[in-house]
Amino acid sequence: MGLAWLPYADREEAEAHLGPIPDGVDLDFFSEDDFGDAEIRWPATLAEVEFLVLPYLSGARALSRAAEMPRLRVVQSLMAGYEHLLPLIPEGVTLCTGAGIHDTATAELAVGLALANLRSIDVYARNSADPALRWHRTFSRSLADRRALILGYGRIGHAIRRRLEGFETAGITLVARRERTGDLATGEPYVHPFDHLPALLPSTDVLFVIAPLTDRTEDLLDAEALALLPDGALIVNVARGRVVNTDALLAECASGRLRAALDVTEPEPLPVDHPLWTTPGVTITPHVGGWSDAFRPRADALIGAQLRRWAAGEPLRNAL
Repeated sequence: MGLAWLPYADREEAEAHLGPIPDGVDLDFFSEDDFGDAEIRWPATLAEVEFLVLPYLSGARALSRAAEMPRLRVVQSLMAGYEHLLPLIPEGVTLCTGAGIHDTATAELAVGLALANLRSIDVYARNSADPALRWHRTFSRSLADRRALILGYGRIGHAIRRRLEGFETAGITLVARRERTGDLATGEPYVHPFDHLPALLPSTDVLFVIAPLTDRTEDLLDAEALALLPDGALIVNVARGRVVNTDALLAECASGRLRAALDVTEPEPLPVDHPLWTTPGVTITPHVGGWSDAFRPRADALIGAQLRRWAAGEPLRNAL
């Protein structure tokens, strides 16, 4: 079939993670460190690789010599987001995303960020370093009885919704690029289109942002949109920083009118002196939505399935 580059030390490790390698698929290997911050250590088979599994955090670096890969036909990313990779994919090469790998971990973090912010867990953690504040208690807010909206109802949005259903929210509204009418027989919910957002924001207490970054969604939540949210609303962004206008968000949070729990920011990394770090009511994690031990088995399952499909000439999953 052809040569695949895989992010494992050797064939023994690859088979331990993936199971038997399909007949006709030859392998070469790299580690995540080979494409890290130091000089890239390229496998010797640059001109032969046909199926390239990108390193998780250094996909763009691994594609920097794609023009020297004349036999390349498939690029498999291990990330759900792909906008940064599209300009690097040569003509005639299929890009497959890592959709599905990060659903569990990202949904967990989204709900965890909401709880940490609403229940002041982040504040108590910081206070523990100061003996004078260690037993300072705040009457916090609950996720229960709050009206939630999931902006970007895809796979991760669905995973967030499933986790929210046990928290006794006052309702969960779903929004995606296109309207979906739902189906009572199958239990499929109604999904609002983006155009309905201005009418929905005034009745949203917790806004979960998981929409992909596109021309349509960049700055989707600008000053005008944020102004529609009710006082005290919480924005949880686990999508991309540029979906929310940073200056507008900072102004709303600095005034105390809105709160934010952010796994992504614009710019990224957020500069150490950026005012978001010290704005009351803002909780920040360093883009770690997919960074949990749930990642590896799901990535292995996708890589193995894709290799088997490729070897059998079957359509690949998550192909753009």
